Amino acid sequence: MTVPGALSIALFFFLVLAITKPLGAYMARVFAGDRTFLSPVLGPVESLTYRIAGVDPNEDQHWSTYTAAMLLFNLAGLLALYLLERTQHLLPFNPQGVDAVPPDLAFNTAVSFTTNTNWQAYVPESTMSYLTQMSGLAFHNFISAATGIAIAVALTRGLARRSARAIGNFWADMVRTTLYVLLPICVVGTLVLVWQGVPQNLDPYAVVMTVEGATQTIAQGPVASQEIIKELGTNGGGFFNANSAHPYENPTPLTNLIEMVAIFAGGAGLTYMFGRMVGDTRQGWALFAAMSVLWAIGVAVVLPIEQGGNPILAQLGVDQNVSALQAGGNFEGKETRLGIAASSLFAVITTDASCGAVNAMHDSFMPLAGMIPMVNIQLGEIIFGGVGAGLYGILVFAILAVFIAGLMVGRTPEYLGKKVQAYEMKMAMLAVLVLALSILGFTGLASVLDAGTSSLNNPGPHGFSEILYAYTSATGNNGSAFAGLNANTGFWNATLGIAMLMGRFLMIVPILAIAGSMVQKQRVPPSLGTFPTYGGVWVVLLVGTIVIVGALTYFPALSLGPIVEQILVGAGKTFS
Repeated sequence: MTVPGALSIALFFFLVLAITKPLGAYMARVFAGDRTFLSPVLGPVESLTYRIAGVDPNEDQHWSTYTAAMLLFNLAGLLALYLLERTQHLLPFNPQGVDAVPPDLAFNTAVSFTTNTNWQAYVPESTMSYLTQMSGLAFHNFISAATGIAIAVALTRGLARRSARAIGNFWADMVRTTLYVLLPICVVGTLVLVWQGVPQNLDPYAVVMTVEGATQTIAQGPVASQEIIKELGTNGGGFFNANSAHPYENPTPLTNLIEMVAIFAGGAGLTYMFGRMVGDTRQGWALFAAMSVLWAIGVAVVLPIEQGGNPILAQLGVDQNVSALQAGGNFEGKETRLGIAASSLFAVITTDASCGAVNAMHDSFMPLAGMIPMVNIQLGEIIFGGVGAGLYGILVFAILAVFIAGLMVGRTPEYLGKKVQAYEMKMAMLAVLVLALSILGFTGLASVLDAGTSSLNNPGPHGFSEILYAYTSATGNNGSAFAGLNANTGFWNATLGIAMLMGRFLMIVPILAIAGSMVQKQRVPPSLGTFPTYGGVWVVLLVGTIVIVGALTYFPALSLGPIVEQILVGAGKTFS
């Protein structure tokens, strides 16, 4: 690891740590309905929104009512986006005259942005109009992120409240998340990105003359406003096909750092918010510590492997060592202006947080380095995770971990003073198993059907890795991809769309059921047999539970893909 690489990692983590407490404390006040410094400006807007929608924000909802409201709202958004894509050629703000999106691709994209996945099986700048980008995709970047945060807040209330029946009001949680959390940060972030050179306009694409005398079309558009919510909302869908490797989306080292911090900001802040809402900030810091350990492990694997270079090239006598004249390492698929350290760190962060934005092609990483982003997603988007999804995902594993701890000490397991019983365990296991069912089931199906394998450009284990990564990314609502897979076919658009829906909503419903069950329970006082859910021992147990469950579930599939490919690369062999 180079000194600049180590310093960039340290600076990134310091910034995330610095914003965790103030952002988390602010969100705790927002979701408690307390007055904040933005209330004089946004309070009237919030009240007007409730009046127009006919919503009473003080009316708490049973978990089933909360769930129904969430599902219906997201269904309406999905249908609206699908219709917008299908009719964009008839609507304004389409200076390039792009056609209507085909039905199967429109379905896949509508599902993708509704589920916070932002999987893009298309070239954005030649497929989507400005109106679709602004009013459709960017809108869902806010709404899907707000949905995840609302679910996390509802589960937190379920664990914090005593002997209640309600877990909050979905409509109030959505409005407050959007108005008080996402929009203010995005307004400031958009202006900063514009300052750094990210376009924000409605101009037609520019046609320019190159130095060689040829013509080149340069795409433009309202990029900055979509870029910041893409990262803050852990959405990941780029305005351009090259995503955050494009100089218009990510022009400078400063924007690269801002985007990485924005990806982790919401997930980190929610851990402190959790501690404040349950009345014990140690609980939140314990979750933050577990997430940080898993993040650090990923960085410690990816960066040295990428900096070490390609063994096949080394056998051919290619010098890949770091020196004053070269950066060294494996530079395939990376932007030279960003470098290996920034690319490797970005890859780990974006898959930890189920964001999916990329500033390098994961397909070009060395096999084991490319495996880490895949594993990050397979663990259930719990390493800071998608905004909201990271918190409720790791809380599911916390419930599993206290169950294991309860077995070890011979007592009924408890979390935050509430007994974890059979119902909660069933719902927690359902949330974990539905991810494995989708990832492994669809991977197996695509691996044996011509409709699946015909889209591959690479044979052997790497081709299998591309299939496994695609369904991992879709189910985990990440949206990043290995290149070399043509996913814009009827089979892939349909199956990936179904995988996204399963990974989002078949996980959320059991989690809200846990919230509804836990909110009704009394807290029991701690005793000598109570396992403390803070401190180093708890963090180790929680991390161990996450790693063991992930390893037992996905190791066989990973052995067929990146692991065997790394062995072959180390032996100087490739598939052709």
